[in-house]
Amino acid sequence: MSPEEIHMSTAIMSLTNQRIERSPGHTATIYLKEARYEFLKNLRLRMYTASVLSFPIMFYVLFGLVLNAKESLAGTRVPTYLIATYGTFGVMGASLFGTAAGLASDRGLGWLQVKRASPMPPFAYFVAKVITSMIFSTIIVLALFTLGIVLGGVRMPVAEFAKLLGTLTVGALPFSAMGLALGYFTGPNSAPATINLIYLPMSFCSGLWVPFMFLPKIVRQIALALPPYHLSQLALGIVGAGRNESNATHWEVLAAFTMICLGVARIGFQRDQEKMYG
Repeated sequence: MSPEEIHMSTAIMSLTNQRIERSPGHTATIYLKEARYEFLKNLRLRMYTASVLSFPIMFYVLFGLVLNAKESLAGTRVPTYLIATYGTFGVMGASLFGTAAGLASDRGLGWLQVKRASPMPPFAYFVAKVITSMIFSTIIVLALFTLGIVLGGVRMPVAEFAKLLGTLTVGALPFSAMGLALGYFTGPNSAPATINLIYLPMSFCSGLWVPFMFLPKIVRQIALALPPYHLSQLALGIVGAGRNESNATHWEVLAAFTMICLGVARIGFQRDQEKMYG
């Protein structure tokens, strides 16, 4: 190797090291920028935005404001009750489609290889998807609550609303983890169908469409093992329509489900790394 080549190689290595050695503030800026661009990307995808926002809102307007606005469930008016259940439904949709479908598509396009080759922190990509899911979840809950106040006569103390919003937003984490696991084990074309095959039956069996007390006995037993049931019960407990079950148990189930899904996602991540880099 000539002296010029040695000098150039040393300069490139020096530049690379300078790019990799970042201050904590610089790293945080990268994470925030990646989250911002991920949010804007999903916002501009009309099919994603329309589906994750319109389905829970459409169902809420139809069943909460048009057909059953004056009815009550578990001692709570239907418009208030359904904010909790359709809020859970909306959080699931935003999280699963935002992470699983996006990750599967990016894997198919080779975008993850480009990300790995860049000096960006490796986990910024995944954190951005989770943050984006939480933002869309917040938007959905705010939209449902606005409709409930304006058209359904929903009244709730500010503290209770803040608790409901916070619970459902944090509830996006287990389903984002589930989405990451699905994204690593489905392809770009099969991901949306796979998500629907899991998302829709799980929503029904958890009592998000039909109130839990009206479900067949066998379905109610299945619901106890499903994460959407536990998140919806946390939300329903805030609006006064819960089943008087332990909140700690609900959070424990959601936390355990999150860790299992993250473990599966890690296996998928390692499998992809071995395929690409040996």
